[in-house]
Amino acid sequence: MDDDDSNEPRQRQVGVFEDRIFTVPNLISLARLACIPWFLWLLFSDDNRWAAAWLWGAVGATDWVDGWWARRFDVVSELGKLIDPVTDRAVLIVGVLAVGIDGAVPWWLVVLTLAREVLVAIAGLVLGAMGARRIDVTWWGKVATFGLYFAFPFLLGGASDHSTADWFWWGGWILAVPSLIYSYLSALQYIPLARVALREGRLDKE
Repeated sequence: MDDDDSNEPRQRQVGVFEDRIFTVPNLISLARLACIPWFLWLLFSDDNRWAAAWLWGAVGATDWVDGWWARRFDVVSELGKLIDPVTDRAVLIVGVLAVGIDGAVPWWLVVLTLAREVLVAIAGLVLGAMGARRIDVTWWGKVATFGLYFAFPFLLGGASDHSTADWFWWGGWILAVPSLIYSYLSALQYIPLARVALREGRLDKE
């Protein structure tokens, strides 16, 4: 019997572009990554907090686009799996450090935000070394990160000399406080997930 006559449903060919480099999601990630030097130039060389805030906000708001495209059109690649999370973390970490150095936000907010990122990164490396399977980001973790992606550009815009700066300053703090709290609460969620990931990872290797 010909394979085409099989009654079994066809499976979608996920990962068909696994070895491709120049896929649309990868180009989106690279474009977002390339915006970081532009953001730093606007903030420090051009002394334009308002433009820097808008650029950072746009880069943060497109956080989901590359991953969605890869899954929607089945163009997941090994490079994409690496560069997507690296870009997301770089946009957040470099931006937060930059606005701290610029003085647009207080350092306690910078330290608390980055401390959580460092703790999660270290935990991920330790779990990986111990053989744990990959842990998916929780819904609360996504909400917290997305909130911070907007909170810091708002605070940066609020520190500018634009006529609407006061509104952005208030909006930034309204987003920053709950997002920061949720980021730490979501980190606690990973504790039981880490135990399961470690157990399942070891079982897979047996």
